[in-house]
Amino acid sequence: MSIELWTLLGAMFLGLVHLSAASFAFKAQVGNAYTVGARDANLQPAGVAARLDRAQRNFLETFPIFVAAVLTLEVLNGSGGWLSVSGCLIYLVCRCLYLPLYALGLPWVRTFSWNAATAGLALVMAAIALEALGGA
Repeated sequence: MSIELWTLLGAMFLGLVHLSAASFAFKAQVGNAYTVGARDANLQPAGVAARLDRAQRNFLETFPIFVAAVLTLEVLNGSGGWLSVSGCLIYLVCRCLYLPLYALGLPWVRTFSWNAATAGLALVMAAIALEALGGA
């Protein structure tokens, strides 16, 4: 299995971590009776629970692009070389850092982590373009 596919698997696990962190933080905030019920009151998360919820939604904005990029690489060749490997690793590491940085409420560092992850995603997409043009 390529490094790119391993990072995709890692990002899938990270997605579960995001989902679990947001869910458990909200449950701790509003109580078990609300979270297992019909949720008719439409309570909204606040504080850390809200930050974890926003971090999860933010992850879900880039994750489908990452999935498409990695699978496109696999269809084309299986690996785009150092460019795609670097991009995938940067994406995964920075997305892993993003969750605790957002939970802690560190705005500038969190933003840098997001920017770096997005740059990693751009590297993967550049590797796809190069591979498609026959240059990678």
